[in-house]
Amino acid sequence: MSDYSRYLPRDVSVRSSFWWTYLGSFIGSAWMMLVGTVAAASNPSLDVAAAMERAADTIAPGLGAVLLLGALLGLVTISALNFYGASLTLLSVADTFRPVRSGLGKRMASLLAAAVLATAIALRSASDFVTRFGDLLAILLYLFTPWTAINLVDFFLVRRGHYSIREIFNADGMYGRWNWRGLLAYGLGFAVMIPFFSTGIYTGPVARALGGADLAMLVGLPVAAIAYYLACRSMDIDQDRAQAAAADIGLEPQDDPLR
Repeated sequence: MSDYSRYLPRDVSVRSSFWWTYLGSFIGSAWMMLVGTVAAASNPSLDVAAAMERAADTIAPGLGAVLLLGALLGLVTISALNFYGASLTLLSVADTFRPVRSGLGKRMASLLAAAVLATAIALRSASDFVTRFGDLLAILLYLFTPWTAINLVDFFLVRRGHYSIREIFNADGMYGRWNWRGLLAYGLGFAVMIPFFSTGIYTGPVARALGGADLAMLVGLPVAAIAYYLACRSMDIDQDRAQAAAADIGLEPQDDPLR
């Protein structure tokens, strides 16, 4: 939603931005997932690619090869976007510790580093890729859970959407380089999830006692949210809002056609 909404006019509501983005993403991907599920269930002895090829060939001979070629082109496109995102992340991490001017050389180096690392991980996991990929998704879920809670609480309950665009990019500005409240809440939220982790890499004691059930997100989300909300009670919200408004005065021209 954040990617699409930045190009929309001011009078488009948050509700409309959310639902149209969500429905487009959901409908655009869910139907293909359902097709793949049905094809794989109909051919349990085959892998997904072979099952999709056979299913397509039953509709029209030779359609399976065309379908797989189209899937390959889509995979190449998605992989390119993933490498691009990984390179931006690496540059952003580096910029957090020391300002980095991202020229062509640094962008190519970060892309190469991301490609080499991703390829090495994929080759090492090739013998049991589905399980290893599931572990990766679980770890990402663990990392994103407290982060999501903090962002939602900050936006809807603490600052209620009042931010300074200028100050977000000012390391020495009103938001500072590090947000101790956010870091504290994140640390607490992540720590309480550890006993509930359930992956092939590590399974916590509570998850083992529950037969492998993973309840980490259901624990970490409320703990991080409550911790951040309580930590923010010492903030002067009115002053924060006034600073944000003052910092962005003159940010956009008065004759902005989107107003």
